[in-house]
Amino acid sequence: MAGSAIGAGVIAAAGLLVLGLSAAGAAAAESQRLAGTADAAALAAADGLSGAVPGDPCALAGVVAAAAGAEVASCSVDGLIATVSVRSEFGGFAVVAAARAGPPPS
Repeated sequence: MAGSAIGAGVIAAAGLLVLGLSAAGAAAAESQRLAGTADAAALAAADGLSGAVPGDPCALAGVVAAAAGAEVASCSVDGLIATVSVRSEFGGFAVVAAARAGPPPS
């Protein structure tokens, strides 16, 4: 009888560990996905600044972010450099990532 209780406890603990690790892995994957979205949005804004793509740079960033299921939290331009921050939700928590794009420093 005691062996069954210990076995059930070990199985329950292992199950909780697997659930916790799965949640942590999913959160890490979402963070990386959102970082890629921020990169793409910043590149779109920089393309708008350089004239390679017509349109408002921050609006272009918003289109790219929306296509990836995120929204632009902030967008600023300084010369030909665009800095974009995007936001999304994961498991009821806000996830934010930022990126900067523009020509290389001279």
